[in-house]
Amino acid sequence: MSDDGRARRLVAVFTSPTAEILLRFGVELGFQSVLVEPDPTKLMGAPRPHGDLFVHDLAAAEVDDGTDVVLTDHHRPEIGDVLKEALASPARWVGIVGNPKVEPPHVAALRKLGIGDDDIARVHRPIGLNIGSRTPAEIAVAILAGLIADRNGRPGGFEF
Repeated sequence: MSDDGRARRLVAVFTSPTAEILLRFGVELGFQSVLVEPDPTKLMGAPRPHGDLFVHDLAAAEVDDGTDVVLTDHHRPEIGDVLKEALASPARWVGIVGNPKVEPPHVAALRKLGIGDDDIARVHRPIGLNIGSRTPAEIAVAILAGLIADRNGRPGGFEF
């Protein structure tokens, strides 16, 4: 719960190993966790546990000002549309995974949709604490630690 008694919400967008771990660990850290997968073909067979809720769009995720939205794949063609919707929502925080040494594809996708530089700058990338993450689990831990630090007004890391 947040300080005002509302459930903290973590919305992971796109099915991925990182999303699965983010949502599983997020529940343990007190987040109401939601997986948004716009492409129904991405979930084959019986669904695996992904946290509290699985939906196909951000509107159904009920994003509010206590919601952190994390896009867990930067190669998907839907990134522009999803980020545009996230930026128009009251989300507390919006970010997308990605290597900081590589040109971020979300910038061109958002510009193509007419999104201005001020709004594009609201999309955090890279996300999470800089702990040298390599595996999906390490990436998820770094993201969650960064979200918790940001939510609590802390810089993260070992600085107190």
